[in-house]
Amino acid sequence: MTALAAGCGNAQTPQGASASTSPSTSRALTDAEALRIADAQQVLVRKCMERDGFTYWEAERPSLEESRTLGYVLDDVDWARRHAYGSRISAQEDRRRRTDPNIAYHKSLSAEKRTAYDEALDGGLQAPVISATLPGGGVVQKREGGCVAESERRLYGDVRAWFRAEKTAGSLQPLYVPKVMADEKFNAALKAWSQCMNHAGHPYPDPQAARQAAAQRSVRLGVDRAFPGERDLAVADATCARKTSLKAIGEAREAHYVSELPKRYEKALETWHEFQHHALECARLLVDART
Repeated sequence: MTALAAGCGNAQTPQGASASTSPSTSRALTDAEALRIADAQQVLVRKCMERDGFTYWEAERPSLEESRTLGYVLDDVDWARRHAYGSRISAQEDRRRRTDPNIAYHKSLSAEKRTAYDEALDGGLQAPVISATLPGGGVVQKREGGCVAESERRLYGDVRAWFRAEKTAGSLQPLYVPKVMADEKFNAALKAWSQCMNHAGHPYPDPQAARQAAAQRSVRLGVDRAFPGERDLAVADATCARKTSLKAIGEAREAHYVSELPKRYEKALETWHEFQHHALECARLLVDART
């Protein structure tokens, strides 16, 4: 297993999408697959930091159910009944971040050791900077150094090409989401959802408004006191989304408008998916999937 994992970063990495791209590598990853890559990166960073003489704790791994990405529409009624909109899960994640043992460990080091730790982790302030130009304009940057960069090379191969593909793919929403929100079919489904919610005693124009109301109530009352009301609202939300097929219609209209993007962005998406699937193959050698 170790030998295979060590050689993973040397495997052929994506050089750009082509007509021969496999359908299995041109699709977006599932939540479970993306989490597996994130978990594998934590393993790689820990091993690298230990090799450099530092202690590093991997991030705690919540269950797959707790790690769910809700998206714009929640239509899983059972999940909503157990977790509402996930406020308790978010609160638990906040507690984990505040009690991260890596923060306490970093503070316990001498000034000289802290500098060495930072350089080992991400190259420190002197690390080279890589850039990516976003489709809508603007530039994003990150440091390329230390154990973080090593983990990225092991998973993705060409870190700079991966970074450009990731930032391009992750910044395309402003180009198509306004079209989805203005789409007649989507708006008909959204109107039906809102009518369903109104009949259930929750007069909200869209799912985002319902979630914002739940979040504001949690701030006002506290997560635990607000949870029963949040759960009732989330269950109604998911039930109405099911009845109106809001999620399926939204996904279909999104796919339609994504397909109309200029070819260069379609290629960027395909390249990003190839990078993800390459990293997933590496991650499978390092960690089990979350359950």
